[in-house]
Amino acid sequence: MRCFLSLWICAIALPVLGLAADPAVKQITVDGKQAWVDTGIDVQSGDMVKIEAEGSLKYADAAQSSNPEGLARGWKDLIRVLPVNDAGRGALIGRIGSDDSARPFFIGARRESRMPVPGRLFVGLNSGSSTAEGEYKVTIQVTSRAKDTETEFKGVLPPVTDADLAKIPRRVVDKDGNEGDRVNFLVLGTEEQVKQALQSVGWVTVDRSVKDTLLRGALGTLSKQAYLTMPMSELMVFGRAQDYGFAMSDPIKTVMARHHFRIWKAPFEVGGLTLFVGAGTHDIGF
Repeated sequence: MRCFLSLWICAIALPVLGLAADPAVKQITVDGKQAWVDTGIDVQSGDMVKIEAEGSLKYADAAQSSNPEGLARGWKDLIRVLPVNDAGRGALIGRIGSDDSARPFFIGARRESRMPVPGRLFVGLNSGSSTAEGEYKVTIQVTSRAKDTETEFKGVLPPVTDADLAKIPRRVVDKDGNEGDRVNFLVLGTEEQVKQALQSVGWVTVDRSVKDTLLRGALGTLSKQAYLTMPMSELMVFGRAQDYGFAMSDPIKTVMARHHFRIWKAPFEVGGLTLFVGAGTHDIGF
């Protein structure tokens, strides 16, 4: 078999969800001086969790008190580093897992949604380095548990033949035809499955050009929301620019360093499955 590519091949499997009820209700207090609180609840991918909160916080430099929805965003929020950058300061937020790679998400006064990944559930405040007086009372209930959730592809992957590999360019190229990074992974799955699987664990789609970013960035500024998805340069495979770029990083560090990759839909299928070709790279700046 021709070995000019170093490839990782994966398939996307969506969970099969059940409705086994878990009536247990847990109440947690989140103090204005606490960043994160361990709920003691372990969730699985696909579990339905309902979270409700009430109470108020008062920041020393804020004219009004905050409720779990957070304070209205102002111009100063553009330079604050908040765990959930597009939510107001003081909002109730959550995350699954305690390490730095866990991606925070907005909860507010009420949220009921399926958990995208397994792990320990934490709740906290969208405060960054700020502290406040007051507290939120948080009620958490796992309303249904996922049943027979698939965490990996259970089928038989179709073989990638020499003929398939021969159709895949070895490297990406820029608009002038200069070779760049190697194509280094393949993904089998529909477009929606691939996007859903990546976005559910914190990857965000990235603009393909500086022009797109300037337009969307201006709109984000007008709505007083800091802009996360800074641009990714266009690189070519199969004679065209990437279909999608995905990145994962902290908002302030997005331009300086980020985990990211590009994917291109192949003009052919493998074993009747849609094939995406990817290149994981490291960019600095535009």
